Amino acid sequence: IVLTRAIMSLAPIGVFALIVPVVYQTGGDIFLSLGKYFVTVLLALGVHMFVVMPLVIRVLAGINPLDHFRAMRTALLTAFSTASSSATLPITMRCIQENAGVSRGTASFTLPLGATVNMDGTALYECVAVIFVAQVMGIEMSLAAQFMVVLSALLTSIGVAGIPSASLVAILIILNNSGIPNADKAVIVLLSVDRLLDMTRTAVNVFGDSCAAVVIAKSEGEKVFERA
Repeated sequence: IVLTRAIMSLAPIGVFALIVPVVYQTGGDIFLSLGKYFVTVLLALGVHMFVVMPLVIRVLAGINPLDHFRAMRTALLTAFSTASSSATLPITMRCIQENAGVSRGTASFTLPLGATVNMDGTALYECVAVIFVAQVMGIEMSLAAQFMVVLSALLTSIGVAGIPSASLVAILIILNNSGIPNADKAVIVLLSVDRLLDMTRTAVNVFGDSCAAVVIAKSEGEKVFERA
């Protein structure tokens, strides 16, 4: 624990030292590009969390999305603050059982599985990150190449650990497989704005897990939100 804390305390200095040569080579325009990338990822995650998933639970389970947001607010805040879906898992299970009324059996099956497999926010982030790097490098990606990026993001997100910044490893793998040069430098640049994005996509991941849990519970005939 002491060693981990020491590394974490030096991480900002290390990121700064790694980014300085990149900024020296590319100039200040990299910050404008990073700003556009940052806003794009936040907008995409926002649409997925506040439009797509509420529609899913409304259509498939007949659940009021506002009720579900209120039930999961503690888990979402914890996920946002820790940037770890694994660390948030106990709170997610408590919220889904006590506030939403999902049975312990359904929650115990869907949520641990979702914390490992259902990384929808991470997959979305990886797609945007890879396409952003390709655009910055001046590489034009065909429709087939973009489809392969989406497929790779879906597959690699399944194996991403539920810890902070773990998806950067998956992004590096996708960049190398896509034939994009200087992938290591690109990941270093992404690391400079990754923390807030990591917190946001973790909240999306946890909310997606909870949506899957209530949909499964409703399909099994459980009285979701009727005893919350």
